[in-house]
Amino acid sequence: MASWDYDLLVIGGGSGGVRAARMSAGFGAKVALVEGGPLGGTCVNVGCVPKKLLVYAASFADEFRDARGFGWSLPGAPRFDWPTLIANKDREIARLNEVYQGILGRAGVDILRGWARFEDPHTVRIGDRTVRAAKILVATGGKPKVIPIPGHELAITSNEAFSLDALPKRIVIAGGGYIGLEFASLFNLLGVETHLVHKDSYLLNAFDGDVRRHVTEQVRLKGVHVHHDHTVERVEKRGAELVAVLDDGTELAADLQMAAVGRVPNTDGLNLEAAGVEVAAGRGGIVVDDGFRTSQPHVFALGDVIDRVALTPVALGEGMAFARAQFGGEPEAAVDYESIPTAVFSVPQVGTVGLGEEAAWHRGEECLIYRSVFRPMKYTLADRHEKMLMKLVVCAKTDRVLGVHVVGPDAGEIVQGFAVALKGGATKAQLDATVGIHPTAAEELVTMREPVSPHPLDPTDGD
Repeated sequence: MASWDYDLLVIGGGSGGVRAARMSAGFGAKVALVEGGPLGGTCVNVGCVPKKLLVYAASFADEFRDARGFGWSLPGAPRFDWPTLIANKDREIARLNEVYQGILGRAGVDILRGWARFEDPHTVRIGDRTVRAAKILVATGGKPKVIPIPGHELAITSNEAFSLDALPKRIVIAGGGYIGLEFASLFNLLGVETHLVHKDSYLLNAFDGDVRRHVTEQVRLKGVHVHHDHTVERVEKRGAELVAVLDDGTELAADLQMAAVGRVPNTDGLNLEAAGVEVAAGRGGIVVDDGFRTSQPHVFALGDVIDRVALTPVALGEGMAFARAQFGGEPEAAVDYESIPTAVFSVPQVGTVGLGEEAAWHRGEECLIYRSVFRPMKYTLADRHEKMLMKLVVCAKTDRVLGVHVVGPDAGEIVQGFAVALKGGATKAQLDATVGIHPTAAEELVTMREPVSPHPLDPTDGD
């Protein structure tokens, strides 16, 4: 009979790996977790948490301007100090790293420091030691995608953006998805001349078409230079400047070039071939079944490395499902990926759950569309002319709400509550019967009575 060092070895100390390790240990398994970097993974160190802290910092620029309309006068112009922000951010991230270490320690999980590499299907090398485990879980997350163009090494990624020594005066960002849009918003608010290059006509591919159009328009109104329907073909260093050359020959000179064209599964150095683990062609995600089992029955994978839904709460849910099935005595159950809410912490903010209009029509749904565009109350005295968008996608046959989409202040907070309603099968009639909280922006979602468009605005949007 084989002798194992551990019942479970988890490779990767991000959200999914930590949750799976902690819960498996709680069910009585002997567990170790391997991590060569700081605990917490992308989300804590170079993702969700530091990103939102920087967005909070940038948002004060609007708050200071708005204050005057409400009777506040400021003694002189507000001053911003980037090094202070980064130092305070680093201190908070270090605190969270310690929190994760404490969570694992209290659960009885051994933390093995170093980078893991498979030697065979049951054996992993970590530095100068080897560990054998009955079951192995790969939860190594994702990494920034590199644009294969000349001069790509001259551009930073989102990873490096969190630790810049100084704020640039000019920046060019390639990519108009979550990451590119969020960084463009915060740099722009902090006074950086910001250029955003995106390959399509509207930002945020795969989102609802109205959301994409509205966000693109509002971002431009905020001062971001959006170069749509273009790509960066090469980056050149010319003296102290870095120049992005676009596909039409346009040259954008800046102090900093940033690549934000998405993230891909991170399997670097794992030597998955030695374990007999299959990866998908193209983006290279590890292939798993509904129980997160790879082509090796005792090797599992979850989170961003399987390239399904790259969101922290999804990885947490997958980690819990894995632990319950493998060590908690519960039957294997597929994770429900329907109606997952998400937010883009750009300015304006985006919150969405369920189907967009185009996706619903492509799925064969007959839809009724409810849409409202208005100026939030706070902006009236602040003399700001930015608009908020709220939209409902409703099944015409069943009256069920298929999608909720919000663009504007607190969009993520608003949509979180409606995500519960969608999960419970809420209908438009139930929203109509709900009393709104007045005066709030969110009440608009329960007071829209007349559909505005019975047909998709453009069937190709969002493809």
